[in-house]
Amino acid sequence: MTNTPHELHEEFPAEAAKITALKSENPHFARLVDDYHAANRAVHGAETHTRPTDESHEAEMRRKRLALKDEIWKMLQEA
Repeated sequence: MTNTPHELHEEFPAEAAKITALKSENPHFARLVDDYHAANRAVHGAETHTRPTDESHEAEMRRKRLALKDEIWKMLQEA
């Protein structure tokens, strides 16, 4: 198994404790984090060719991952 880059604790290292706390306190935030991890792993699979896809689908997956990351970041800033 390879290391999947762009995990949230790597993207927001200063917010790691807040991420953990919000996941347990806020079901919506926990769902966003789960969705982000699924999207991130899908992008990683496409990048490493373990789950081949076409370029437009990979681009769409990247946009979804970015949108989720933006929403997570906004919630972290509001907490």
